Amino acid sequence: MSEEQTETGTGWPQPAGPGRPGGPAGEPDGRPGAPDSGEVSPLAAAAESSSVPDVAGAGAVTVELSSVAPSGVGSSEASSSGPAAVARRFTSAGAMIALLLGLLGFTLVVQLRTTSTDPTAAATRQEDLVRIFSDLDSREKRLRQDIEALEESQRQLRSGEQGRQAALEEATRRADELGILAGTLPARGPGLSVRFEAGAKPISAYRVLDAVQELRGAGAEAMQISGGDGAAVRIIASTYFLDGAGGELVVDGRRLSGPFTITVIGDPTTMATALKIPGGVAASVAGDGGNVIVEDREVAEVSALHAPVKLEHARPVS
Repeated sequence: MSEEQTETGTGWPQPAGPGRPGGPAGEPDGRPGAPDSGEVSPLAAAAESSSVPDVAGAGAVTVELSSVAPSGVGSSEASSSGPAAVARRFTSAGAMIALLLGLLGFTLVVQLRTTSTDPTAAATRQEDLVRIFSDLDSREKRLRQDIEALEESQRQLRSGEQGRQAALEEATRRADELGILAGTLPARGPGLSVRFEAGAKPISAYRVLDAVQELRGAGAEAMQISGGDGAAVRIIASTYFLDGAGGELVVDGRRLSGPFTITVIGDPTTMATALKIPGGVAASVAGDGGNVIVEDREVAEVSALHAPVKLEHARPVS
């Protein structure tokens, strides 16, 4: 071998002339006349121009376009039907809102007319309200006094030596109160005399019962009703009133002729206020052409008695 050849390891000589440099991959070839790395080989360009088009790829594109077309049509149909549905919903909502507004306006008009034409509200003046409040204050004071009396009785009953005597006195007092309420004992005290005089229409049992209820609500403790002939009937919880012939009144089975007078024991001011309130007993009788005369009594006597009722079924609970 000559000096210009080197051993290749296979026994064949290899020229020692200039070869491709063994630098890193991707670096440009430093030999003179070497092609640039960015140039395209003429053979590669010819191969690309002579290659056959991919028929399968074109078919795939055609299939994709055909698959897109129906979806576009469906979306246009949905978009065309959307405004009509929204319009229908808005039309129903508008009709419902208009109906509710109409009902609200009608209710307000009726309320205003009722308030403006209510005779009771128009007749209730400031002084009438003051009387009603005064009546309520009187009831509250009376109830507080009752509470204080009961508390005092409780303290006396709990005391040692005076317990027995206090218990006896308390039992006697309660028996007297129950006797007055039941109508088996006469009573006296401050109160009123309420006289009913008929006008064009006779005094009805309903008017008398209304007066009795008003007096009870105002704190009446004992009552009796008498007729023009002086006959009297004690009024208790079970007393009933009926209209009789010729303007008479039937009270617990007894006939009374007019004019009728109720004698009641209680706070005169409170009871008189209850009878004279607007739209009350006095106003109702006056509307029928009659008259109600209310007079204070420093000492009103309720002497008519009610026969005690024998109980057949009720028994006290011990």
